[in-house]
Amino acid sequence: MFVDYNEPQTERVYSSYLELDLAEVEPCISGPKRPHDRVPLKEMKSDWHACLDNKVGFKGFAVPKEQQDKVVKFDFHGQPAEIKHGSVVIAAITSCTNTSNPSVMLGAGLVAKKACELGLQVKPWVKTSLAPGSGVVTKYLLQSGLQEYLNEQGFHLVGYGCTTCIGNSGDLDESVSAAITENDVVAAAVLSGNRNFEGRVHPLTRANYLASPPLVVAYALAGTVDIDFEKEPIGVGKDGKEVYFRDIWPSTEEIAQVVQCSVLPDMFKSTYEAITKGNPMWNQLTVPEASLYSWDPKSTYIHEPPYFKDMTMSPPGPHAVKNAYCLLNFGDSITTDHISPAGSIHKDSPAAKYLLDRGVDRKDFNSYGSRRGNDEIMARGTFANIRIVNKFLNGEVGPKTIHVPTGEKLYVFDAAMKYKSEGHDTIVLAVLFLGNRNTDYDVFVCFQGVKAVIAKSFERIHRSNLVGMGIIPLCFKAGEDADSLGLTGHERYNIELPTNLSEIRPGQDVTVTTDNGKSFTCILRFDTEVELAYFNHGGILPYVIRCLAHN
Repeated sequence: MFVDYNEPQTERVYSSYLELDLAEVEPCISGPKRPHDRVPLKEMKSDWHACLDNKVGFKGFAVPKEQQDKVVKFDFHGQPAEIKHGSVVIAAITSCTNTSNPSVMLGAGLVAKKACELGLQVKPWVKTSLAPGSGVVTKYLLQSGLQEYLNEQGFHLVGYGCTTCIGNSGDLDESVSAAITENDVVAAAVLSGNRNFEGRVHPLTRANYLASPPLVVAYALAGTVDIDFEKEPIGVGKDGKEVYFRDIWPSTEEIAQVVQCSVLPDMFKSTYEAITKGNPMWNQLTVPEASLYSWDPKSTYIHEPPYFKDMTMSPPGPHAVKNAYCLLNFGDSITTDHISPAGSIHKDSPAAKYLLDRGVDRKDFNSYGSRRGNDEIMARGTFANIRIVNKFLNGEVGPKTIHVPTGEKLYVFDAAMKYKSEGHDTIVLAVLFLGNRNTDYDVFVCFQGVKAVIAKSFERIHRSNLVGMGIIPLCFKAGEDADSLGLTGHERYNIELPTNLSEIRPGQDVTVTTDNGKSFTCILRFDTEVELAYFNHGGILPYVIRCLAHN
């Protein structure tokens, strides 16, 4: 940032610039559990082995040394197959963003073409798919003749929109699933999507890497992320010679030439013109003439949310938290997908029970992301990530917690409902409570009756979502957290707040006490007067409705 102090102070001229040395740009992927964990491609093999060694966390799987090289052999529809830690079982070209880039999409097609010509083939047990963000992509892939090579490698068009990135890739083959689960294999997915949080892409892929579309094809061909593309061959070609990454990677000139010949203006014009015409199924929908939406009580996809039930025109005012139990005690870096997963609905989960009770077959469960219009599903899906780590469970991973009064181990939703039925408030303890973007699902925390979250730090958007739902966000003082204060989560918590809104200030100190005599000070993370107004109204939605009604 440059500031010109020669200008009058009220008319300073600002200009920002970024210097980028293109010689230092290198190919990278991200993973295995977060989008921002960048791994240079040349370091991928060493990083992978470090992840196997590291303790369980965002960069670790804690696989014992003596088990890291084990090979699991199984029968795949009558032919011999094998997987090991790092084997790629899902490879997906999918995203609403980077699949709109003709260079990378045609580059993926060229990788597939070169591989076909050299005799390389993706193993049949790798689940492959192509789901671009626009129908234009199909037109220029067909125009270029590259779609046939993608098809040959298994990257058939499955649709346009959210697929693997949000857990909509479907089940793995039963033989593959069994090989993974019965042998505790850390299987991998490589996708060109935007998110790779634990449990999101697929329940059985504990390692998930984000890559460009051409790299997705390359890793599908290699069949593993445990490879050094610079030194190790991807496979053996039809002439019996080893094929390397450099043999299938297209040059910039090759890609530019195909783009020039295949990406035509009329493709965009004709595709986008058709948007306004709809399609036969959409056009046949009947639209009620009533001014209000007619809720179908039998629908398991769209359900009337409880935001405005029993709402009065007078704000309820600020509320304290009295004798609250701790619903969950988290450690470091809780992401959006830990809070509210968007992926598949586990067969034994509370959401699955809800659907089965309403006559929905397991094959039609779909995903949390597809059913986010139903608050009953999403409330049951909150904190339902199969990889969630709750300190109450002493190392056990999964979506359960301890109902403190009885000591019962329950699904988080069931425990939350038990607390509500008993008339108890609940809170959540955490170290770093992160939204990590895509935080529209965070709002469902309120449906479980959580009244406050006490954490060492909040991601910006997640904090504001909690505020918007009337949940109190509190930050520990610098240098303190639940562990340093000796909090186990088995205590009952009191958060003292004035009942008069005028006595509450953004960022003020708040005293928290427990039933076992502990007392500590937190920072109230209502950061603006407007946020205090939301809290006074019980959330942003009641606030908006009351404002509209008064106008």
